[in-house]
Amino acid sequence: MSLPLVLAVAACGDTPGERAVTGGLIGAGGGAVVGSATGIGVVPGAVVGGLGGAAIGAATTPRNCDYYNNYCRY
Repeated sequence: MSLPLVLAVAACGDTPGERAVTGGLIGAGGGAVVGSATGIGVVPGAVVGGLGGAAIGAATTPRNCDYYNNYCRY
């Protein structure tokens, strides 16, 4: 049940900042679960997952030229 919710929330951002925030939150949640299950710890897992999720979220921002200039840049 949580996977559809995660996928729905992951597609909400349009800007790199919005995508980084949602990716970071999803990554932190997933990292906390994995860290708890593997014995690493909830906090270190959440930190690593959050950083990774934020980086991936910012890197996967869709390029809609409506929001960009003629060269698809800000």
